[in-house]
Amino acid sequence: MTGRVFLLRHGETEWSLSGKHTGRTDVPLTERGRELAAAAGRLVAGLQAEPPALVLTSPRGRARDTARLAGFRVDDVDERLAEWDYGEYEGRTTAEIRETVPGWTVWTHPCPGGETADEVARRADGVIARTAEALERGDVVLVGHGHFSRVLVARWIGLAATEGVRFAMEAPSWAVLGHERGVPRLDHVNLTPKGRQ
Repeated sequence: MTGRVFLLRHGETEWSLSGKHTGRTDVPLTERGRELAAAAGRLVAGLQAEPPALVLTSPRGRARDTARLAGFRVDDVDERLAEWDYGEYEGRTTAEIRETVPGWTVWTHPCPGGETADEVARRADGVIARTAEALERGDVVLVGHGHFSRVLVARWIGLAATEGVRFAMEAPSWAVLGHERGVPRLDHVNLTPKGRQ
């Protein structure tokens, strides 16, 4: 491989700002989210020597808009880049969920009617496999979501999906996934544009 994976979490939405779990619901970017998405594109420009060989985005509007505002031409929408399906917990905060399930986290507890960590890991593995050919030609940009991006980072370096808990991905932020002599490594995580408070 000659390229790296540049993984971008979408910009701020009203739900991400309030801590609501946002999987299937297509919540638009806030105005500040739009501004920071554009700033995220400028932030990574200096890290890439050439235009990306492949740009993929989640089907959600907040991810597609982030990609466009960051200055990328999207090659394809990949359903597997969608956020974790939270099932019955969609639109609820962790504090609200813990009123009935003490100690709940997406990393340690099920999401009734939603996805398991193993199911999310399989999607992440599929995305990683899809990038392999393009990485021979250069960098790949993936635009998606917080929890899914953290799972993808964990899977890139050979960890279980639940180890995504160890990586931060604020809205919007970058992770850069590289390799050393064929061994996957984490080059950067949670790179955010200036102005993010």
